[in-house]
This record gives sequence, structure tokens and C-alpha cells, in this order.
Amino acid sequence: MAKWLIVVGVLLVLVGLVWHYFPNALNWFGKLPGDLRYEGENSRVFIPITSMVIVSVVLSLLVHLLKRFME
Repeated sequence: MAKWLIVVGVLLVLVGLVWHYFPNALNWFGKLPGDLRYEGENSRVFIPITSMVIVSVVLSLLVHLLKRFME
């Protein structure tokens, strides 16, 4: 369990550093084809289908790699 917490902590620090020093690096996220946007007079709806598929694939790959290297 301690190894997992260390790995997650390091990943969070890396993401934080990228976000701090390169704030425009993720401007494309949420604006992909397949991300649904609807704007009416009094409401806005945003459903990030494609973005969440990408997040799911990346997290699945990371977990798979971590499991492989932690054994």
C-alpha cells in the first residue's frame, strides 16, 4: 500500500508541475470532437464523452503498467 501511495503522490506532483509551468498545455482537453455542448438561453450543458474516454484509457494503461512493475 505504501508503494501505491508514493507513486500516486509523485504522479500528482508531476501533474501539478506541468499545470503550473505550462498552463496552456491542456487547452485542447474538453474541446475534442465528440464532446457535446449545448447552450440555450438560460442553460448550458457540457458532456465530455471523448475526453473521458481518453482519461479512462490513459488511467487503465497506467494501472496496468504499475501492476506489472510493482510485482
